[in-house]
Amino acid sequence: MKIWPSCIGLQNCFQALSFSVKYYSKHNHLQTIYLYSQIKPKKCHILECSGNACSSTMPPGSILQWRFFSCKQEVTKVSRKRKKNPAVVTSELLYKDLLRSEQENWNEISARYKSMTKRIKQKLEGLHNKYTFNLSSPRIRFGENVYFEENGCIFLSKADDVDEANVNILFRTEDTGFSDARIQRIRISPDQRYMAASLKSENSEEATCVIMKLDPFPVMEEVIPNIFSFEWAARDVLFYTSQKNLKCQEVFMTTFANEKHTKLVYTEQDARFFVDIYCTKDRRFLTINSNSKTTSEVWLVDCSHPFKSPVLVQARTKGVIYHIEHRNDELYILTTYGEPAEYKLMKAPVASSGIENWQLFYTLEEKTKLIDLEMFSNHCIMFLQHTGHLYLNVISFVSHSVQSIKLPMWACAFELESHPEHTTSTCYFQLTSPVHPPKRFAYSFKENNLIEQAEQEVPIIKNCHTARLLAKSKDETLVPITVFHNINSKELHRKPLLVHVYGAYGIDLNMSFKEEKLMLIEEGWILAYCHVRGGGELGLNWHKDGCQHNKLKGLHDLKACIMLLHELGFSQPKYTALAAASAGGVLAGALCNTDPELIRAVVLQAPFLDVLNTMMKTHLPLTMEEQEEWGNPLADEECMKYIKSYCPYQNIKPQHYPSVFITAYENDQRIPLTGVLRYVQKLRKAARDHASRTERKGNWIPNIILDIRANGSHCDSSWEDSLNEVARHLAFLNKELYKE
Repeated sequence: MKIWPSCIGLQNCFQALSFSVKYYSKHNHLQTIYLYSQIKPKKCHILECSGNACSSTMPPGSILQWRFFSCKQEVTKVSRKRKKNPAVVTSELLYKDLLRSEQENWNEISARYKSMTKRIKQKLEGLHNKYTFNLSSPRIRFGENVYFEENGCIFLSKADDVDEANVNILFRTEDTGFSDARIQRIRISPDQRYMAASLKSENSEEATCVIMKLDPFPVMEEVIPNIFSFEWAARDVLFYTSQKNLKCQEVFMTTFANEKHTKLVYTEQDARFFVDIYCTKDRRFLTINSNSKTTSEVWLVDCSHPFKSPVLVQARTKGVIYHIEHRNDELYILTTYGEPAEYKLMKAPVASSGIENWQLFYTLEEKTKLIDLEMFSNHCIMFLQHTGHLYLNVISFVSHSVQSIKLPMWACAFELESHPEHTTSTCYFQLTSPVHPPKRFAYSFKENNLIEQAEQEVPIIKNCHTARLLAKSKDETLVPITVFHNINSKELHRKPLLVHVYGAYGIDLNMSFKEEKLMLIEEGWILAYCHVRGGGELGLNWHKDGCQHNKLKGLHDLKACIMLLHELGFSQPKYTALAAASAGGVLAGALCNTDPELIRAVVLQAPFLDVLNTMMKTHLPLTMEEQEEWGNPLADEECMKYIKSYCPYQNIKPQHYPSVFITAYENDQRIPLTGVLRYVQKLRKAARDHASRTERKGNWIPNIILDIRANGSHCDSSWEDSLNEVARHLAFLNKELYKE
C-alpha cells in the first residue's frame, strides 16, 4: 500500500461503490437472475432511505454496469404493421405457433420431473425457514425514528421503543391499488415530512413512485409512473429520472410545497449514456450521473439551493469514469483517470473541481480490487479483495492512518448495511458465501476494531471445504476458481459438479448465500465458480481483457477451468453440469459448440444466445450502449466476423451436445424470446441430425428443454416463482447427471 504525502490514495474496481453507481449495485436487480440466485426472503425486500442505500435481496458488492443486453421482444410492434406488411403477419403467426408448441412440449415433459421437484422444494423451504425467514427487515434510523418494510408495508417506530403496539403503518400496498407490486426502495425527506416509495411488479422493469405526505398523518400526494432513481434534494423538493424503453436520459424536479411544480432539469442526448441520481453521504449535494460503460460525467445540485442550475464537475473525457462523494467542502472522486487505468480515489475543491485539480488521495496494492466503499464524517471504509480473500481497510481522515483487517477465510461476499447518518460511530455489514448464511459484523470507529455480532450469530457451516485454485488459460493467464465441497465426501471424481460462469460487463459471479447451494453441498455435490475474463473479479483490466475483440479469452478461460477441475479429481465430464444466466449464456452456449464433451448438462436462465443478430438491430433500446461490450458489427466487418466466431446461435452444428434446460420469460424486455426459440429449434435439429448419422450402441439424443414462464421477468420473480424455478433446474440436473 502506498501512502501519498497529501494524504492517502486509491485504485481499483467498479464493482460496488457507495457513490452514484450505488443504484446499480443494490437496486437494479439484474444480477439476481444468476442461476439459483432468485430465492429471496418472503417478507423482506429492499429498504432505501434518503441518506443511503440498503438492500436485502441484491448480492453484496456487485455493481451493475447498466443493463445487460440490447434485447427487447420485437413482436410487440407487429400489430401496427399488419395491414402494410403481410410478411410480418406471417412471422407473428409462426412465432405464436412456435410459442404454443413449446408450451405444450413443456407441459408434457414437466411430468417426469414433478415428484423430484416437489421433494427439492420441500427441502429448500425448510432451509429457507431455518436460515432466512427469521432474519429481521433492515431498519433505517433517522434521529429518534426508525423506518422499516415488511410484507408490503412501510412502518415507523421510535428507535428505543420495542413495543409493537406503538409501530405506525405509513404505507400498505394493498390499500393503494398496488397489491401485485413489491416495494422496491424508499426515500425519506430530510425533515421526514415526505416519503417517496417505488413499487414494481415482477412482470415489468418500469417502477411507479408513490409520494406520501407523513405529517400530520400519512396521505398519498402523487403517483409518478416510469421512475428509476429518485432523491430528496430538500424537504419538499424531489429529483427523479424517468425510464422509457429501459433507458433513463431525463431528470425532473418536482416541488410539493404550497404550489406543486415539475420541470425538466437535465437531458442526455447520447444514446450510449444512462442517467441516475444519488445524494452524497452528507446530503450536501445531489449528483446527476450520466454514464456509458467507459465514460462518465457528473453534475452537482446544491441541496441547500435546489432551484439553481446543476454545476458540471468535469466534462466527459473518453475512457474516464468517475463518481463523486463530498466531505468538508472537498469532492472525493473515485475515478479511472491516470495510470494505471484502474480505480483510484482522488480529491479536489468543490469550487475548482476540474480534472486539472484532481489530486491522488489513496491507492491500493497491485491486483487488489475495491468491492465497496463508504464515506463517513471522519472515516472512509473499504471492502477489498486480494488473491481471493476479503479485507477491510479503514482510513482515518483525522490521523491519516490506514488499518487493514483480513476478514474470515470462509467469506466470499459481503453486504454493507445502510448507514444514512454519516456521523455514525459504527459500520455494520454481513459476510456470506454461497454455502454460509449471512453473519453480522461491525467495525467500531471509536474502538478501532472489528466486532462479531454474537447475539445475532447464524450457525456457520462446518462440513464444507473451500478451495481457491488457479487454472492456466490458453495464453498462460491464470484464472481464479472458487470450489466448495463436503469435507466428508469420498471419491470426489464420482461426485456431481456444478460449474458457474458469467464473464461480462465487469460483473463478478454472485457469491452470496443461497439455500440451494447449501442443499447441494449436503447432498455431496461440488460447486465451482469460474472467475473468467470479462467479469470484474480482478479489476477493470480483467473486464477489458474479456470484452469486444477479447470475448474468446473468456471461453478459453472457462475451458481451462473445467479441465483443471477434472484433472484435480473434482468429478468428471459425465457428472459435470454448467450453470449460467443472462450474458453468461454467451460463454456457456459457446462451450457447448466448441467442447461439448466436457459437460453432461447445462441450465440456462434468460440466456443471451444470439449476439450477432441482436447487435445488428439498432432499433432495440439498448443496442447502442451495448456496443462497448460486444462491438458494432454493422460498422466493422472484422467485428462481425469475430462475433460470428463465438456466437452460440451462429455456431450450432450437427454433433454431440449436452442436455440443455432453458428458462425464458414472455415479458423479458432484454432477451428477445424469438431468438431463444430459434436457438432451441436449431439446437434440437443439430442434435437429431448427429444422432441419425452416428447410430450406434450407447448413442443418445440430449434433452433440449425450453420452459417459457408467463410470470416473472429478466430482472425479478416472485418468491414462489423463484422457488419453483430453482427446484425444476435441480430436478433436471439430478436426472441428467445420475443417468448411466
